[in-house]
Amino acid sequence: MAITVHEDRPAGRHAAIPSGSLFRRIYAPRASDALAFSMSTYAMPLLVLTITSSASLTGLAFALEWTPRIAAFVLAGNVVDRRGAAIVCFLASLGRATVVAVAAVALIMLPRGSAETAVILVLAAVTGTLSQFGFVANEAVGAVVARRGAARPHGIQAVLVGIDQTATVIGPLLAGFLLLAGPGWMLGCLSAVSLFAAVLGLQTPPTPLRAASTNGAGQVSGLRKGMRTLLKLPALGWLVAGLTCSNLALGLLQSASPVIVVETFHRSSASVGTMWSAAAVATLLAITCCRLVLSRLDLWAVGVVSATLASAACLAVPQAPSYASYTILVAIFMAGDGGLTVVLRTVRSVIIPSTALGATLSLTMLILLLPFPAAGVLVALTPPAHLGRVLMACAVVQAVALIVTFTRLRKAPALRLVADRR
Repeated sequence: MAITVHEDRPAGRHAAIPSGSLFRRIYAPRASDALAFSMSTYAMPLLVLTITSSASLTGLAFALEWTPRIAAFVLAGNVVDRRGAAIVCFLASLGRATVVAVAAVALIMLPRGSAETAVILVLAAVTGTLSQFGFVANEAVGAVVARRGAARPHGIQAVLVGIDQTATVIGPLLAGFLLLAGPGWMLGCLSAVSLFAAVLGLQTPPTPLRAASTNGAGQVSGLRKGMRTLLKLPALGWLVAGLTCSNLALGLLQSASPVIVVETFHRSSASVGTMWSAAAVATLLAITCCRLVLSRLDLWAVGVVSATLASAACLAVPQAPSYASYTILVAIFMAGDGGLTVVLRTVRSVIIPSTALGATLSLTMLILLLPFPAAGVLVALTPPAHLGRVLMACAVVQAVALIVTFTRLRKAPALRLVADRR
């Protein structure tokens, strides 16, 4: 099946953005929102573990954080398509800042116990939903900018992944140390960062809007529209399928690591943040290597190397005898995952038609994130002593899925076509 590249022609207010404006209009809003996203993602389960010392409630918090994120994706894609990314970025970040600030005040006033735990669980669900609206909007902006007059779309996507990973370096570390001072300090900082992201979000460039239609095609839901588009793009479909299985292992590592680090290795909450920050540094190095290597190799080769690193590290993680070795293996895993993300985002930004951009982005993100609440439920139901066996089973599933994916993509026209656009 022939693969067609759909490009937006620079024209009028949708023209390509000058390179000098990329930082102010693209990278700065993305960085502030990514930092808030990272802090909330890694801090909520750790906050529950700090307050309750319960592995089951920690897994439940992770599941509650990701379940509404998944539910919000289709709606978020439709809103971005119809209203534009800038207003979505602003309202999502402003809402998160407000909710987190209210929760911080509530935690100060409430006594320790079930009421405090309930506030955090509700906060995890609400911030998860709002964060996904902002994430979909920022992904839409990145995809549009990459295709409008960009000679090296993988370069822009690598920068965006690098911004996300830089936020992942700072976010967990900052959240972990702020938790040592108290939950109120961490939530107050998260609220301030979210407010800053709301202000910067208004500067993001316009994205193509989908006008309301009175014909039958205009009534098709965003989910069905995204599915139809995805089925027409088999290379993207295989990538999404393989990385979905990989994300099950990633989600299990994210939800189980607070329990493993604190209870098994007897380290502090700051050590959990340090571990994820070290992993993010490794991911940044991997992304930098991808940008250099992609000037000589195609996306398939980069994907194979990244998949091999991620699979090998994940298979070894359950056998880690110490905190140091566990941290190193998680860092290697995340480095491989970063390379896979560059491959996915580059292919996704080039071959998705602009008329279905928000809907298809939302669907792919929806599929990719389905394993995360499942991982939280697994941690909630698994005794801490048996988490290693569950991790090993997920690692085997990940390895097999990635082998099948890149075997099928060996001669995929979409990956060769993207390479030709360098």
